[in-house]
Amino acid sequence: MDALTRFQEYAAAFEEVFRSDDWSALEPYFTEDAVYEILGGPPFGGRHQGRDAVFTHLKGSLDGFDRRFASRELELLEGPALREGSVWLRWRASYKSPGLPELVIDGEETVSFEGDRIRRLEDRFPPQMSPITEAWLGAYGDRLPPAGG
Repeated sequence: MDALTRFQEYAAAFEEVFRSDDWSALEPYFTEDAVYEILGGPPFGGRHQGRDAVFTHLKGSLDGFDRRFASRELELLEGPALREGSVWLRWRASYKSPGLPELVIDGEETVSFEGDRIRRLEDRFPPQMSPITEAWLGAYGDRLPPAGG
């Protein structure tokens, strides 16, 4: 199976996990020693090694951020395309909650496969995303439901 097709399958499975919180559905898409690296300043940034650590981080990110908003809309800005053997894309996530201004976050993702499993997942945020996100959270974060609530 080609990397672009496998990536699209993974992306669809990830959105299902977002709804169901059943992380076992993603196990077939990652190597056991997968790495997820997020390049960007606070509240972004970090490196997670091993499938379990990657899933723990992703779940924490969804619970502590995405799921606190009433809605999350994803938009593909460019790609997906093959670049140097990896799948690359630019995306935008728009977060909305009643009575609050929309928070829009842009990023790039690069996904490297070993066979049909993700070996390395990398998200990169433009420099302006950290201060924009931190300012939004500072102004409105206390008006979102608590994490896990």
